[in-house]
Amino acid sequence: MVRSPFLSLSSPSHPASLPPTSCFLLSVGGDKKSKEETGDGLNRTFSVVALWLLHLLTVHFHSQTTTMLRLTAGRVGSLVARRATVALTTSSARMASHGHEVSEAADMSKPMYWDRREIPLPDKRYKDILTPADESLKEKEKGPWGQLSNEEKLALYRLSFCQTYPEMNQSSSEWKTVVAGVLYCIGLTGLVIIWQAAYVSPPAPRTLDAEWQAKQVKRMLDMRVSPIEGFAAKWDYEKGQWK
Repeated sequence: MVRSPFLSLSSPSHPASLPPTSCFLLSVGGDKKSKEETGDGLNRTFSVVALWLLHLLTVHFHSQTTTMLRLTAGRVGSLVARRATVALTTSSARMASHGHEVSEAADMSKPMYWDRREIPLPDKRYKDILTPADESLKEKEKGPWGQLSNEEKLALYRLSFCQTYPEMNQSSSEWKTVVAGVLYCIGLTGLVIIWQAAYVSPPAPRTLDAEWQAKQVKRMLDMRVSPIEGFAAKWDYEKGQWK
């Protein structure tokens, strides 16, 4: 086993009294020891700095998260309040428009009344709530019908039905409104066209004049345009007229 040269050195001895080899080994050993201590110090410093940075990041992330949660909660609260306000305003406007009553949808599962020619008997009678006069008339209906007058029979019919077949077969006058609207649009369009022709559109070019077109036809005949089957072929050059 080789003894370490560091163990052979005694602490009271002065470096000057030691041999050169021992002094060199002592300096090398001291350098190594100082380097190790320096490395340990740097490691501790890096650890402290890393922990400090991690702490800063944690605090920053926590503050950002808290701020975002507060903003989100505020926006959600404002949105809910806005929706509630709109709903209350809409319901209030609806109640005001219907006389402080909310309109109810018709229940299609219940018997309903209608006037249709293809279905002469609806599910229920026209009038559900009867007056005392109507009730007495209904009691009289249970007796012989020969004792009823025409007015009473008509009143009994109106209790069960709203319209008669002649009233349902009567044509509507809505077509008059449609025809009047169409004629109004056509007349307005014609007036706009006349106004544009008089004040907006430019005058017709001279090439559309009768004299200009006659000269153009004579020039085409003189140039014998399409002499085989075209324009000039239909002109008799000997007689000076169209064939």
